[in-house]
Amino acid sequence: MSFSTHVLDAVTGRPAAGVHVRLEHEGQVVAEGRTDADGRIKGWNPGAGVHRVVFDTGSYLTETFYPEVVITFTVRDPAEHHHVPLLLSPFAYSTYRGS
Repeated sequence: MSFSTHVLDAVTGRPAAGVHVRLEHEGQVVAEGRTDADGRIKGWNPGAGVHRVVFDTGSYLTETFYPEVVITFTVRDPAEHHHVPLLLSPFAYSTYRGS
């Protein structure tokens, strides 16, 4: 399985570069890093099961209601690619299963 994410800043309409992101499985951190200049992280391979991707939005946004965004998702088929994008603003966020 491969995992990727893309963080977009809804205020600026640009990618959110430098956001710290970690991926957890069964309470353990399995990968972590920062989004690149295009707001992306790719190439993580966490395996099957229930995972949490945690975005440190508080250190990216100077003022935010959500200092951290946590998205929990299930991988049923480890052979599939899983993409979890985040559209971010100081007082709202949105996500979906991407491709």
